[in-house]
Amino acid sequence: MPITLPENLPAFDILSREGVMVMTPERAMRQEIRPLRIGLLNLMPKKIQTENQFARLIGATPIQIDFQLIRITDHQTRNTAAEHMEEFYRPFEEVAATGEKFDGLIITGAPIEHLPFEEVTYWEELTRILEWTQSHVFSTFGVCWGGMAMAYHFHGVKKHMLDHKAFGCFRHRNCAPASPYLRGFSDDLLIPVSRWTEMKRDELEAAGMVTLLHSDETGPCLVEDRAHRALYIFNHFEYDSGTLKEEYERDVAAGKPINVPLNYYPDDDPSRVPTNRWKSHAHLLYGNWINEIYQGTPYDLEEIGR
Repeated sequence: MPITLPENLPAFDILSREGVMVMTPERAMRQEIRPLRIGLLNLMPKKIQTENQFARLIGATPIQIDFQLIRITDHQTRNTAAEHMEEFYRPFEEVAATGEKFDGLIITGAPIEHLPFEEVTYWEELTRILEWTQSHVFSTFGVCWGGMAMAYHFHGVKKHMLDHKAFGCFRHRNCAPASPYLRGFSDDLLIPVSRWTEMKRDELEAAGMVTLLHSDETGPCLVEDRAHRALYIFNHFEYDSGTLKEEYERDVAAGKPINVPLNYYPDDDPSRVPTNRWKSHAHLLYGNWINEIYQGTPYDLEEIGR
C-alpha cells in the first residue's frame, strides 16, 4: 500500500523515483480503506530533507499511510521557504482546535541540545503537544532531541552534555530480541549517531522505561515507554547515506572542531564515498512500529484516548 502525499510536495517525486508507492489524496479518497494517520512534528531546520527521510521509511510498509506535516505554531523557520511551510504544514494549535486524532506521531530532533529544555523558545507549546498526545495519539515516536524531551517531560530524566560530539556509525546491541519493535533485527547492528548529549540507561530504566537497543560507546539508543505508548530513539536510523557527510563538511567549512565521523567512510577516509549499512534495520524498525499501531489502534479514530 502507498503513502498519501500532496502531488506537489517534493517528497512525492523523490519517493516515486525511488520506487516507493505514493498516492495523491484525491486517489486515496476513492479507496474503501481507512489509512493510518501518521503526523510528523518537524523541528529540524532542513524541513524538506527531514520530510523525505521519514516519508521514505513509513511509506515502505504494506499499509496505506496518510502523512500529515505539523509545525510549532509561533516558531518561524529560517531554512525552509515560507511558501513551502504555508502550503504543506499546519500549526499545532490549528490541529488541536479541530480535535482530530492520529494513529501515530513522530517528533523529530532539533539542533538545540546545548540549551536547557525550559530555555527553548517553544518549550511551553511542546509540553502542550506532549500532553495532547496522551489523548489524541495512539503511539508517539520521539527522535533524538525529541525523544530526550519526552523522557524529560514525562519522567524528569535529564540529558547530560558530552565532552565531545558522538559522531559516526556505532555498533549497538539488541537488548530485547522478543520485542515486537525489533522483529527481524540482528543481534548487533550499526546506527548513525550525531549529538552532543546523552541519556543514562540506569536513569531511564529507574523511571520505568525499557532499553531495546544500546551501545557500549554511545549509551542507550532505543527505549520503550509503555506508560505513555511511546518509543524514544536517540540516534538517527532515518539518515540518508550522505547526511553525516553533509554535517561533517558543514562543520569543517565553518571552522568548528569536529572529528571525521567514525566507522562511516571506508577506512575513515573522508575522500571516499560513505557506505550505508543501516538502511535495512531502519526500514525494519519503522515497519514494526507501523505494524504495532495497525494491530492495536481503534478502527474509529475517535476512540483513541478513550
